[in-house]
Amino acid sequence: MIIDCHGHYTTAPAGLRDWRKLQLSSLKNSFSKPRISDQEIRDSLDGAQLKLQRERGTDLTFFSPRAGSMEHHVGDAAVSAAWSRECNDLVHRVCGLYPANFAAVCQLPQSPGVPPANCVPELERCVKELGFIGCNLNPDPSGGWWKEPPLTDKWWYPLYEKMVELEVPAMVHVSSSCNPAFHFTGAHYLNADTTAFMQFLTSDLFKDFPALKFVIPHGGGAVPYHWGRYRGLAQDMKRPPLEELLLGNVYFDTCVYHRPGIELLLKVIPADNILFASEMVGAVRGIDPETGQYYDDTRRYIDAIDWVSAADKKKIYEGNVRKVYPRIAAGLNGRG
Repeated sequence: MIIDCHGHYTTAPAGLRDWRKLQLSSLKNSFSKPRISDQEIRDSLDGAQLKLQRERGTDLTFFSPRAGSMEHHVGDAAVSAAWSRECNDLVHRVCGLYPANFAAVCQLPQSPGVPPANCVPELERCVKELGFIGCNLNPDPSGGWWKEPPLTDKWWYPLYEKMVELEVPAMVHVSSSCNPAFHFTGAHYLNADTTAFMQFLTSDLFKDFPALKFVIPHGGGAVPYHWGRYRGLAQDMKRPPLEELLLGNVYFDTCVYHRPGIELLLKVIPADNILFASEMVGAVRGIDPETGQYYDDTRRYIDAIDWVSAADKKKIYEGNVRKVYPRIAAGLNGRG
């Protein structure tokens, strides 16, 4: 089975964006839900995510609201809560229509300066009532200005306590950037991935939460490329080796859009800590002129690497997901 742990509803029907425009024009949340039919949902997927699953031979995609549209920096906590609820409800509908193709991951109603404990009710609703299996956690709700405490600060602990209780991991994922110095998919996303790892390295977070799990997307940002730097920094700081300090709790996905990058990731990071992902339909949708293939067809890169054993590829494609996402593991065990 090929499980893609990183997908966003980037092709959502126009009714969702229309609802958002209405919300932001009035800054009220009392009007009706978005008017989106089941057929509109089907049409939004048939020529995109479902088509690509069939063509590329993947089976199941973990599906969350569009990351760039989480927009935690817009409005206040009430606006974020209403927007997150509508986005999550729409993803839930997708998974209800296509339960064999998608599993739901939720957007959290974060807002700058608002304690993460505020996200607990929506996380509980999504997991307990709607069957979601994970969440996306934004380490920078201010949108590129980094005003929140680091992810290792106790400010985040109430949310982590609930994540552990519910057995759901978080993918570390920022949203759009308000800072003109940081292009959102080319800089802000990768900055956040790298920053989160360094925050984890300098903390004892996982002593407090040994069962807490994070997935760092986009291949871990700059981390694999600079693995020696991080090993050396940990050594200089008298920290334990990274394998002992972090790799029981921190995982990396394969959203890396060229084969040399995937090979580097697989050479540096243990196979036990890599989860297959493509992000499709995501940040880069075109065809690489050097290969004639789509950049985001990441399975093609992994399949072509002959020095990765079949056993390790099975871990990357399926086994590690079952370990990191126990709620999906329970459901998949029923399928075999």
